[in-house]
Amino acid sequence: MGKIESRIEELETRSADPDFWKDRVVAEATMNEMSALRDVYRFWTDLEKNIKDASDKLELLLEWEKELGNEEPVRIHEMLDEIEKHVIALDATFRKQEVQSFLSGKHDQFSATLGVSAGAGGRDAEDWASLLLRMYTQYAQKRGWKITLLHEHRGEEGGVKNVTIEIVGAYAYGFLRFESGVHRLVRISPFDANKRRHTSFASVEVLPVLSEDLAKKIEIRQEDIEVVTSRSSGPGGQNVNRRETAVRIVHKPTGLVAECQSERLQGENRRRALELLAAKLIAMEEEKRREEALRLRGQKASTSWGNQIRSYVLHPYQLVKDHRTNVEVGNTEAVLDGGLDDFIEAQVHEFGERQVEVNS
Repeated sequence: MGKIESRIEELETRSADPDFWKDRVVAEATMNEMSALRDVYRFWTDLEKNIKDASDKLELLLEWEKELGNEEPVRIHEMLDEIEKHVIALDATFRKQEVQSFLSGKHDQFSATLGVSAGAGGRDAEDWASLLLRMYTQYAQKRGWKITLLHEHRGEEGGVKNVTIEIVGAYAYGFLRFESGVHRLVRISPFDANKRRHTSFASVEVLPVLSEDLAKKIEIRQEDIEVVTSRSSGPGGQNVNRRETAVRIVHKPTGLVAECQSERLQGENRRRALELLAAKLIAMEEEKRREEALRLRGQKASTSWGNQIRSYVLHPYQLVKDHRTNVEVGNTEAVLDGGLDDFIEAQVHEFGERQVEVNS
């Protein structure tokens, strides 16, 4: 606990510097780390106290049972049930903290950008993309994270073709990064007059929000990018539909695209789009290194950009299944309302255990 207290004090001193907020992303990452460490400190302090309380209650109950024998069996069983519920609650809390302990990647404590793109399938796919956006927004709100819309390209008949949001919160990237991939929906189409079953696809991409210093270290040559400006169709206040503030950047060597329309000024949207592009380039390189490392060990990557990771079946039965961990949830409505904890915790836990095996 001493190391945690020392680190909290160090971060508190750093945050008191007058220039602390000059780099917004670094400052937010620092505040996220400080908040997370305070939670960890509070967790272990509370856990120690609660374990002692449960132990004292059990010891008292055993003494009471010796004195009373079978005179108060109902009361004794009630106290045992109370202690058991207390221990089960402690176990659940411990497991949640254990999951976070696996989030030790280079960017895990950072905030995240999350993009959703509709696949082939027209209106159904675009509607599915909007449902996924709502699902992740609900999940983020339940965790108390802040959400900002960076870019949105809506479908002509509703839904979204593609959308990008920024999620600011402690370990947002660490929790969400395994959501990258293709999500499959099977349901009776609400847009089919004959009420036929349709299968829709949408892809999700999760990236860390990089600090300005780290983003600048990624070489993006001017001749390698194509910058397109347009009138912002979303946030932007008085300049909406008057000035071309929205920015779309295409990285010609890789085909990667980054867009931003959340800021009032074109220059700010360009800067944020370039930071997003840098994050995409880093993610692409990290994925290549991971696949190469697995290849050298004679293994095949179980997940990669574009692979189907989860199915959401709403007809003829209801089931959400993750194809990597085989976790299944029958309450599809709860999942689409942001109930992703079972899937995310299982994936983080599995990845953490694999990392321990690799490093041992």
